[in-house]
Amino acid sequence: MNRKELDPDESPKARFGERLRRLRDERGWTQDDLAERMGYSGTHISAVETGRRSPTPRFAHSADKALGTGDQLERQGRAVRSSAILEGFPEYAAHEKRAAEIRLFELGIIPGLLQTPEYAAAIATGAVRRGAITEQQAEERLALLAERQAALERAPAPLIYAVLDESCIRRPVGGPGVMDGQLDRLVAFAALPTTVLQVAPYALGERRTFDLPVRLATMPDRTVIVYAESATQGYLERDSRVVLPMMTAYHQLQAEARSQVESVAMIEQLRKGAP
Repeated sequence: MNRKELDPDESPKARFGERLRRLRDERGWTQDDLAERMGYSGTHISAVETGRRSPTPRFAHSADKALGTGDQLERQGRAVRSSAILEGFPEYAAHEKRAAEIRLFELGIIPGLLQTPEYAAAIATGAVRRGAITEQQAEERLALLAERQAALERAPAPLIYAVLDESCIRRPVGGPGVMDGQLDRLVAFAALPTTVLQVAPYALGERRTFDLPVRLATMPDRTVIVYAESATQGYLERDSRVVLPMMTAYHQLQAEARSQVESVAMIEQLRKGAP
């Protein structure tokens, strides 16, 4: 039987799934064997082991009872639920590392792949001060971001298309010094031979095709995945019935947004303090 390889370093959820499988294998049980002891289906066990479902408190408690592991899985399950990384994003990030093309649309903040360390730290610090995440979760976010940015420095480099809502460049983050450095970073990004940077102006109004951040990754075999998120949920989608309309909407957005030349001029004007 073909079994999905599990990477426990991918996310807290992946670590839980890998450990659950390892404990099950040590006892010589099938997924159905464990499911019967826990009161779940074999399909549910498979989904948790492979990271397609998160372990609920009830699931983790039942697993501990069936496997005789005290409260170890319950405690590990709490770590999964306390992660600052939205569900679905670690899996997307793993695909992003291999993608031939990456398309980004962002609202309100600069996309992570384009952030300076100072800008990223300011965003994370703000979330900690609001009580939205803990300092440990902020460190988790920043570590994942640094890993994603480092993965772009590969040969051949992926093509990156970034469309930023105007709010991204006008929202002050971290003070004037941090914003100056971030705007300089955007101009430098636009000058690379493998990138396209565009700003979707406020004037686009209802012609803006997305109301939430979107990421599309085209893999080396030309398959495309899309990741979209709200404030509390992340969604990874491979179904062409969803992906193709999203790709079409992205192309429509690019056609409506300012050209790269116009976008860079707008950023440089803002950098000089002009309205």
